[in-house]
Amino acid sequence: MFSGFSGGFPQMIPIPQTFKEYFRCYPIKMMKDAGSKDASNYGGKIFLPPSALHKLTMLNIRYPMLFKISSKNTGKFTHSGVLEFTSDEGRCYLPDWMMSTLNISTGHVVSIETTDLAQGQYVKLEPQSTDFLEISDPKAVLENALRNFTTLTVGDIIELNYNNHVYKIKILEVKPESSSGGICVIETDLVTDFAPPVGYVEPDYEKIKEENERKKREQALSAPSLKGKGSMARQINYADMLKDTAGEAMKKFQGGGNRLSGKKVQPEETKEEINTKELDLSGPVRPLELPDGYYFFGFPVKPYVDEFEKAEKEQGVDDRVVFNGEGQTLRSAKKRKDKNKSHPPNKNKVRSPEAIVIDSD
Repeated sequence: MFSGFSGGFPQMIPIPQTFKEYFRCYPIKMMKDAGSKDASNYGGKIFLPPSALHKLTMLNIRYPMLFKISSKNTGKFTHSGVLEFTSDEGRCYLPDWMMSTLNISTGHVVSIETTDLAQGQYVKLEPQSTDFLEISDPKAVLENALRNFTTLTVGDIIELNYNNHVYKIKILEVKPESSSGGICVIETDLVTDFAPPVGYVEPDYEKIKEENERKKREQALSAPSLKGKGSMARQINYADMLKDTAGEAMKKFQGGGNRLSGKKVQPEETKEEINTKELDLSGPVRPLELPDGYYFFGFPVKPYVDEFEKAEKEQGVDDRVVFNGEGQTLRSAKKRKDKNKSHPPNKNKVRSPEAIVIDSD
């Protein structure tokens, strides 16, 4: 008759209940002991009154406590966790970035209700200034800062404080995706990706490469030996070799010169002047063809001499002479007290032979 009844009452499954209240929100810096809560202003947790904790304990809610904060006037919302239940009754204290995200002012009424969010797997961030690129290790800084956050919501612009500088970062994308646009970042492995900062311009690497190559060419062409001024270049008349290759177009002056006395300058007298002038090296590259009997072993190396060494050499100071005085020993020579002349001196003693040969015969 009671075949469908198993002999007991079926086990009741607790149904999660919802907490929803309205509070007037204020920034954390307006709390009584705000000086000790400066770090909480750069996190994702809020302060609620003790009465909220009493109601939450009476309800069947899921942990960790996650809340949805929304404003009916602006139509915006975000998510957060709770840090302490120490605020004044009827008030909640939010970080500055959270109030900016909700676009609300001090004393504005917001709705706070419990919610469930999936464990986060991926988040894409966008720094709001190029100053974020100056951080040497942004990944470590971000991992340390996200410890103060319980949730991340798409569209939020969170704030990080590092080395007394505040960096703003926008949440562009989260996974898994949901209608709420938020994820829980507690006890989860979160993959982080960065988008280019706002105002960042990708450098033209091709232009930078061409500029570096141009500077290298200019630096190479500025060597004295390439312009006919080096010792080796003068011996082989490298300047004449360049002029022969470039032709008449490389000659700066083709006329003749006259002295003040009226005599004409011979071509041989202007040869040295032409060799020492700046030569135009824009033409084709000419191989270094040395005359018979010449070998090129590289450019001479002139050792560097600072101003102090130069002054010592001009004054005739020889640094090779380190010490030119006389030496004295601390132990004085001992004189022999025994002046008896009967003993023969050691120098008169016969030295023992190196080896003794015994004749057995």
